[in-house]
Amino acid sequence: MSKQATGKFHTHHEGDPQGFVDAVSHASEERGLRLTPLRKEVLELVAAAGKPVKAYDLLDQLRERHGNAAPPTVYRALDFLLEQGFIHKLESINAFVSCHHPAEAHQVPFLICDVCSSAQEVCDARVAALIESQAESFGFRPQAQTLEVHGVCKNCSKG
Repeated sequence: MSKQATGKFHTHHEGDPQGFVDAVSHASEERGLRLTPLRKEVLELVAAAGKPVKAYDLLDQLRERHGNAAPPTVYRALDFLLEQGFIHKLESINAFVSCHHPAEAHQVPFLICDVCSSAQEVCDARVAALIESQAESFGFRPQAQTLEVHGVCKNCSKG
């Protein structure tokens, strides 16, 4: 968990797509991973979106640039990025979002606005610890967790 994992939102690389891509490139090098040109391009598209983006929207953008991009190509790149923790998949809306701190393995909840589709990554060690503690009390061993809270963000509730 991040050193900044407190009750506040973690904002590493938020609003800085190039900083995010640079951080992922650095983390890939440190881990001995191959960030192929296609993986990097998909990563750049996810980062530039600024909000959750669906796989077929990424495919459309790649086709505009390359013409021959196919769904399996995009899904393989997304699978790699997910496996490495560089992006997150928001299951409830079937979309992908960049991770605010890609060098760290973690599980975090998201606040998803049902009006503008923004998603805020909430990095708070207390939330993860509470879920793990509750699971343990039931004798349950979690292997992955995705907590998605839907509602209306501050910007959309002003109207």
